[in-house]
Amino acid sequence: MPVICDTLAQALAPIADGIMLAVPREVAGVPMAATRALVRRGVRGLHLVAVPTSSLQADLLIGAGAIATIETSAVSLGELGPAPRFTAAAKRGAIRVLDATCPAIHAGLQAAEKGVPFMPLRGLIGSDLLAQRADWRAIDNPFESGDPIVLLPAIRPDVALIHAPVADRAGNLWIGRQRELATMAHAAHRTVATVEELVEDDLLADPQLAAGTLPGFYVDTIAIAPNGCWPLGLPDRYGADLDHLAEYARLAATDDGFAEYLEQYVMHERCNIVPSPLAGEGQGVG
Repeated sequence: MPVICDTLAQALAPIADGIMLAVPREVAGVPMAATRALVRRGVRGLHLVAVPTSSLQADLLIGAGAIATIETSAVSLGELGPAPRFTAAAKRGAIRVLDATCPAIHAGLQAAEKGVPFMPLRGLIGSDLLAQRADWRAIDNPFESGDPIVLLPAIRPDVALIHAPVADRAGNLWIGRQRELATMAHAAHRTVATVEELVEDDLLADPQLAAGTLPGFYVDTIAIAPNGCWPLGLPDRYGADLDHLAEYARLAATDDGFAEYLEQYVMHERCNIVPSPLAGEGQGVG
């Protein structure tokens, strides 16, 4: 049964230096309160797997020196432009970039989910990515000659870090339509979750919610973090803080500006207080 922790620090204890950490794409709910807590703790040497893309989360972790390797199909701030700390680190060779595609990352996780060593995928044939990824193997289809196929090794994260709208006392998480969160939890050795709220009802006992619920036996630790995706949004709950994201893009364009951002928004206990997208009031996130 998952441990429902009193603080983010307790919940994040399984995330040690040097592990493989899987994180979700922006529209699946990004655990930004947890990310800031990891930066404050000074985590280092992570192999970050973005499932399958990332934005502010990866950029912040890279700028803070937490990432050794990133495996992703894209890191971008979207309409605000390139991710500045990712771009700077990649140009300097400060991080190792394992370039992938969205289907390739999902296939690798699905292999781990199914307990098999690899997953075949056809769409990479003809891509120059094959020349960059020595761990991807093109072979002949053993059942039909002249039919090449690519084998992708299973991606088995040490920890999947996710954010969900709701958990119950048994540690079941309601993830709704964001099914890749289930794939991440199935593939990872451990799952750490933050949630907007804790409810007393059994989510799996509710016929309206059960199909969108990740059972608690896939989850190790949980912390309550209201507005835990801020300044990114949580689908069906609240939108992104576009003004704040624009400020990040402006500051993170330079080393000094990024250091200013960390000082103002990440590194102190007061940084745990974020504006409520719904009520317009500050709320603690642990």
